[in-house]
Amino acid sequence: MFRRAIVRLTVTYTVVQLVLFAAFAVGIYIFVTGTFDFDAAESDGAGALNAAEQGFANLRTGLVVLYAVLLVLIPISSYVMARAALGPLQKSYELQQRFVDGASHEMRSPLSIIQGELELALLTTRTPAEYEQAMQTALEAVGGLTRLTNDLLLLSRGEGTELRKTYELVDLNELVVDDIDARASNPADAARLVTHTARAAMVLGSPALLKRAIANVVDNALKFTPVPGAVFIGTDTQNGTCTITVRDTGIGMNDTDLQHAFDRFWRSDQARSHPGHGLGLSLVHQIVAAHDGRVTLTSQAGVGTTVTVNLPLRT
Repeated sequence: MFRRAIVRLTVTYTVVQLVLFAAFAVGIYIFVTGTFDFDAAESDGAGALNAAEQGFANLRTGLVVLYAVLLVLIPISSYVMARAALGPLQKSYELQQRFVDGASHEMRSPLSIIQGELELALLTTRTPAEYEQAMQTALEAVGGLTRLTNDLLLLSRGEGTELRKTYELVDLNELVVDDIDARASNPADAARLVTHTARAAMVLGSPALLKRAIANVVDNALKFTPVPGAVFIGTDTQNGTCTITVRDTGIGMNDTDLQHAFDRFWRSDQARSHPGHGLGLSLVHQIVAAHDGRVTLTSQAGVGTTVTVNLPLRT
């Protein structure tokens, strides 16, 4: 599709430029010949008139040669301009296409689970316990699908200007504490969390999105850190920057995994054995970018991973 568009745009640019130059060349020739005083040349003799005619012939030849050169150069320049004009659009389209393909693939799995459980439940008469189990499995799949949909919505609006209008002062220490408290229902995970917070860690942003970013990073750390490994969460402030650091002692990542860690829907071979959609870190990256921050990732296979989020400090 874009190849045909580039060809059409190249042809259009070429025709327009050649027509404009032809009109310009003809205009120059008409202006020169129209303003030349032939009567004065005749009064100077036949030599002056012949010299004028030779000058006009040289002008015509020069314009024709230049036009012939442009017949070669203009299509090339038009192709370059067409590629430059459609380049951002093509990149955006490809990203959108990959996003839609990935979302379709990720949504297919929970929908298949829901359909399978409902069809199995209706296939024959079952006990109330079996119906309850089928509905519970379908409900868990719906929950996963809902979380995936919310992630996609956050990814689509994470950098919008309208979102920035809702920003307010947020204490990152409170968000970290809230996240720890929310995990109290799972004593095994809560026991592995070690926290250290700074005295003041105020930033300007969306509490909901920043809370989601922290939760995603901690979720990943817990998910890929086998028991009895620990996850360390800390905040710090210095040089006008507030830093959140989440360090785990889990399975870690190799160099290839690190290169793709923030890609949407990308999952390493080790991660495929764990539940998830491959959106967690990409969502963190977009949320942090929307808050004028920066997120970095360092890891070593078999040793652990450290995620560092830097955000502008506010007083």
